Amino acid sequence: MTNIFAYSPTTLKQAAETIRQGGLVAFPTETVYGLGANVYNSQAVANIFAAKGRPSFNPLISHIAELDMLSELAEADSRTLALAKHFWPGPLTFVVKRKNLSSALDLVCAGLRTMTVRMPDHPIALELIKTAGVPIAAPSANRSQSISPTTARHVFESLGNKVDMILDGGACKVGVESTILDLTTPQAVMLRAGGLAKETLEDFLGEKILVSHGNPDLPSSPGQMLKHYAPRLPMRINIRPEEKKPDEFYIGFGAMDGQLNLSKSGDLTEAAANLFAFMHLAEAQSEYPAIAMAPIPETGLGLAINDRIRRASYRS
Repeated sequence: MTNIFAYSPTTLKQAAETIRQGGLVAFPTETVYGLGANVYNSQAVANIFAAKGRPSFNPLISHIAELDMLSELAEADSRTLALAKHFWPGPLTFVVKRKNLSSALDLVCAGLRTMTVRMPDHPIALELIKTAGVPIAAPSANRSQSISPTTARHVFESLGNKVDMILDGGACKVGVESTILDLTTPQAVMLRAGGLAKETLEDFLGEKILVSHGNPDLPSSPGQMLKHYAPRLPMRINIRPEEKKPDEFYIGFGAMDGQLNLSKSGDLTEAAANLFAFMHLAEAQSEYPAIAMAPIPETGLGLAINDRIRRASYRS
């Protein structure tokens, strides 16, 4: 018996009520599954940190379903609103100045004077937020520093019954987390590469976006810890087939084939969608004690893929 519930109008209402009552619900988004709680319930938010084993100095993304929810939480200037109207719902998160300084939001914001907000592009996620009637704080629904979940089964295998409900909406289509933009400065700063390419955002803004990897000891947004998204097996990256060791499970890309291949055609969108699922498969196999991954181009979604695998391969 698991706590996985197939999506239906009935289970969605049950999930929304669980959120309202201070419980934890894992739900699908277009990027990965999120572990959700009522953003205004500080005890419920604390339970997210406890379930994940996540440091409380690491801020959480608040998920909204309508632009009016953004104005409840944060200050939104013309640039922020233009980006929101063009790219939301979608895999784009903003770091913006807090408007609501209620102490109930301090834990979600990790004590910062900024909010981290996005509108997910997934019908179940949007319906859940609207039905619950509150923004939902939701990091990825997995143990801290482990591989992000792209299916309900991944959530259960990582968190088990620490979650009140896991709402099963199938596999996530994007497969890597959202891009995070800091909009509190005159020039936008990308704090995390993700499901929306830097080049696409630059084309829309008509200017270059700065890139910052942040301070891993005092992150200003999710995804800045040095070790993150990590499998239990040691992993090497940027490994060509001829460099692979005999004891390594090889994840290929394009013409560089292996036990798995992120995209035989070299399609970065396909590779991003497969990334975490294939890392789960590599971690679960028992024939090889280590993992190696082929080089990935540093363009488009490759920027996000390389960010994830660098953190996944980091050994403190």
